Amino acid sequence: MNARPNDHNRPLTSVMETACSPIAVFCYCILLLILVLAWKVFNWAWLTPKKLEKRLKEQGLRGNPYKLLYGDFKENSTLFKEAHSKPINLSGDFVPRVIPHFCAVVKKYGKNSYMWLGPKPIVMIMNPEHIREITTKIYIFQKPRANPLTKLLTQGLVSYDGDKWAKHRKLINPAFNVEKLKQMVPSFYASTSEMLGKWEEIVSTNGSCELDVWPDLQALTSDAISRTAFGSNYKEGKRIFELQREQSEHFLKARESIYIPGWRFLPTKRNRRMKQIAKDVQESIREIINARLKAMKEGEACADDLLGILLESNSKEIDNHGNKDFGMTIKEVIDECKLFYFAGQETTSVLLVWTMILLSRYPNWQARAREEVLQHFGTNKPDFEGLNHLKLVTMILHEVLRLYPPAATIARRAAVEIQLGNLNLPAQVLLSLPTILLHHDPEIWGNDVEEFKPERFADGVSNATKGQVAFFPFGWGPRICIGQNFTMVEAKLAVAMVLQRFSFELSPSYAHAPREVITIQPQYGAHLILHKL
Repeated sequence: MNARPNDHNRPLTSVMETACSPIAVFCYCILLLILVLAWKVFNWAWLTPKKLEKRLKEQGLRGNPYKLLYGDFKENSTLFKEAHSKPINLSGDFVPRVIPHFCAVVKKYGKNSYMWLGPKPIVMIMNPEHIREITTKIYIFQKPRANPLTKLLTQGLVSYDGDKWAKHRKLINPAFNVEKLKQMVPSFYASTSEMLGKWEEIVSTNGSCELDVWPDLQALTSDAISRTAFGSNYKEGKRIFELQREQSEHFLKARESIYIPGWRFLPTKRNRRMKQIAKDVQESIREIINARLKAMKEGEACADDLLGILLESNSKEIDNHGNKDFGMTIKEVIDECKLFYFAGQETTSVLLVWTMILLSRYPNWQARAREEVLQHFGTNKPDFEGLNHLKLVTMILHEVLRLYPPAATIARRAAVEIQLGNLNLPAQVLLSLPTILLHHDPEIWGNDVEEFKPERFADGVSNATKGQVAFFPFGWGPRICIGQNFTMVEAKLAVAMVLQRFSFELSPSYAHAPREVITIQPQYGAHLILHKL
């Protein structure tokens, strides 16, 4: 039988042709891609967390065993639901209500512990000397990589690291020097007068009334930041603030869910609304900025509000170097304006609400503070120089900030592997500086740590803390909050004006329920009884 030529080669040729067909190549590529992605997910979700867990345990740190993907998420969700389910006793320890997950870890494992945020461990740092080092070495201990949704809420100075942070800090500094703060006092006064006028109308019938002061204090500080940020455009600024407030509520709800990469791109109702708010806020601020830039080109002097000062500082920096790279882009200016709103309003409003609540609980300190205010100002308009001489009011504000720091914790990450005391921290490990736990530590402050005692600060912060980094409501080191003096001046003025016109006490309907909503806020408001003086 004669064999046809190439009979033996045909199967091989057929196989090769099939193997090299476009469809086969595409399938192989897809398979390879799936394998690579599967390996990356496995490494991210299991191998890396387990390696980190082993390293942390070898150094004497303790925490719950890692659970795939969830970490401590389920346990923490349960703790938060229980903590926020009902008010607590006025004299009780409220810290477990604010950060129940951290308190549970410390109670179970001690101060040298860690917890799991999904597949990432976060190490608790409660040694004041370690906190000093972390907050000082800002190029090593950097900001954690934020949840992408954070960008829709706010970015700006607080989220930057390295040279970009240094550039923005330099450009923004002029907006918060002493002379500029003096010029802001009339705006603070106008906003506070508006609120107090409303209160006087309410109590005019019989000289006293019950009122939830929390919404009014939020409105006061949003009005003040609107005036100081945008000057004559403050009404438009207030609209921007309302959008930012709604954005923060959406962000908090999203943060309560376990983070899934790529989820933010899905067209869910919340994702669509958050993107729309971010777009509306950006467009509104851009319109205000463009109007200012046009006025500057036409030779008009820069306004003395925060935006005007920032634009002037930015323009000078660009002119000095002859290069736009040394200044901020319009997008970056917008981000800084959004940050003014978020940080400026939130910080001051919570400081004021807890001050009024604590002065209601401790009428002797309220009376002493009022006596000091009347001694310096009588019933006249408070001025900047006089505010700096309110020693008792300053002591009270410091003690409020100790008990109720605006942010309960500060987060950092190690950019490189680093030795911190006896700990060898792997690169990219997350660190938590639990401000509120340090502020309530009896080993630092004594057994009366839970009591409201402004006399702790009679000789200043340094003496109160014995030189330790144990009081840092605005952060510490080079990255200390750039707006802390802004907040303190506004708070002193508002407290002084309230004390001039009203006495106040807790209402029987007041429910004590501090909780963390980015800042520490009263869950059920602040119901007080106001008495016109």
